[in-house]
Amino acid sequence: HMHQGEDVGQTVETVAQFAKEALACDCAGVMLVHGGKQVESAATTDPLVVKADRLQMECEQGPCLESIWDHETFVIHDTATETRWADWCRQVSGLGVRSVLSLRLFTHNNTMGALNLYAVEPGRFDDEDIAVATIFAGHASVALASARNESSLRKAIDARHLIGQAQGILMERFNLNADQAFAILRRYSQDKNMKL
Repeated sequence: HMHQGEDVGQTVETVAQFAKEALACDCAGVMLVHGGKQVESAATTDPLVVKADRLQMECEQGPCLESIWDHETFVIHDTATETRWADWCRQVSGLGVRSVLSLRLFTHNNTMGALNLYAVEPGRFDDEDIAVATIFAGHASVALASARNESSLRKAIDARHLIGQAQGILMERFNLNADQAFAILRRYSQDKNMKL
């Protein structure tokens, strides 16, 4: 099911929903990395996740961000007593989040983001949950990488199609051959400092 998404957005929504069901937790979310540094909350199963993600961005700390940057899996058994990420834990504990499991989503080439699982009861995630979530995150990473690749290919095909149309218009209007029309487009692109 994760591989059947029509685009990246649908894929991350499916990943978040299935993660919540597979781990039987209260809510789940996916954070994605763009351009190597910018992180966004891409999919959530509950408004509570949006708040928890926003707090991580504001505090510039938390297990999800740490999972992305340090390439590790992090478990918080109780946000009320956790000493790592103290500011963030104090605030999400106030929201009712008590247990957190964060796993990096990655391929061997790059980190795509993190899968984040939340529970309102303390001590919710044990070693078996971590093992299941790790396997799930591996499958989710492959699905997400595939969706990103398909999206890039679609954009490239669409761009090539538009370039072909522009070439055809120039050829018809100015009685040019294909190479001459493409040279004009390339020169215009360079002069205007725009991607073709």
